[in-house]
Amino acid sequence: MNSVTNLASDWFTLFWNQWHTPVRILLIILGAIVGRWVLMLLVARLVKSIEASSRLKLKVTNHIAQELSPIANARLVQRTRTMGSVLNNFITWTMVVLALTMILSELGVAIGALAAGAGLVGAGIGFGSQSLIKDLISGLFIVAEDQYGVGDSVNLGEISGAVESVGLRVTQVRDVDGVLWYVRNGEIIRVGNHSQGWSRAVVDVALDYSVDLENAKKIIEDAASEVASAPGNTELVLGEPNVWGVHILNGDQVVIRVVQKTKFGKSDDIARDLREAFKTHLDKAGVSLASSKQNIFVSNK
Repeated sequence: MNSVTNLASDWFTLFWNQWHTPVRILLIILGAIVGRWVLMLLVARLVKSIEASSRLKLKVTNHIAQELSPIANARLVQRTRTMGSVLNNFITWTMVVLALTMILSELGVAIGALAAGAGLVGAGIGFGSQSLIKDLISGLFIVAEDQYGVGDSVNLGEISGAVESVGLRVTQVRDVDGVLWYVRNGEIIRVGNHSQGWSRAVVDVALDYSVDLENAKKIIEDAASEVASAPGNTELVLGEPNVWGVHILNGDQVVIRVVQKTKFGKSDDIARDLREAFKTHLDKAGVSLASSKQNIFVSNK
C-alpha cells in the first residue's frame, strides 16, 4: 500500500514539475470563464429584477397615466438592457485583462516592463480617442439618468425631434421634416425633454385692440373648457384649462394666453384643437382677431 502511495506521489511530483505551467494556465483560463459566466448571470438577474420592480413601481405610483404606453415600455427595457450590456462588457474585458496578466506572469514575462510600455501606447491611443471616450461616458450618463428615451420629443440644441435610438456613442433623432440625425452624445450640452411626466399646451390668441376684453376672455374660456371635455380629449388632458390673461399689449393687439396641462406628448394635439375652437367661437361671437395690416397715411402738402 505504501509503495503504491509513494509511486503515485512520485508520478504526481514528476508530472507537476514538467507540466505545472500549462496546468496553471489552463486553470486560469477556466477560472476566468467560470468567473465571467457567474458575474454575467448575476448582472442578468439584476437587470431583470430592476426592470420588474420599475414596471411595478410605475404602475402603482404614476398618477399621470394608469398604464405604461408602448413607448414607455421600450424606454424602460432599453435603459436596463443598455446598462446590462455595459456591465457585461466591463466584466468581459476585466476578466480578459486579468487572465492575460496572470498567464504572462506564469510564462515568466516581466509584467512591470510590459505595463510601462503598454502605458505609453495606451496614453497615445487615449489622447487620440478623447472624443470617443467622451461620447461613451456621456451616453452612459444619459442612459443611467434617464434624460431621454425612445419615442421622446426632445430639443438637443440645434436638433429637435423624436428620439428613435439611444446608444452609448450616438443618439438618433428624426426631425419634423423626416430627416434622421445622428448626434454624438459628447456634443449634447443640454436636453429639453417634452415627453417626461406631463406637457403643457400654450396658445396665444391675438385680438384686435378694440375688443371687449372681459367678453373675449369669457368666450375663450368656454371654448377651452369645451375642448377639454370633448370625448376624445378627456383621457389626454390633466385638470382644467387656465386663461392666464393678457400676455402682450400694444397699440395694435391684445394677446391672451391660454394653457392646458396634458399627458406627455399630447400638447400639440390639444393645442391644435384649442386654436380651432377659438376661431370658431370668436367668429360666431363677432370678436375680431388682430390684423397684421398697417395703415399708412400720406399727407399731401
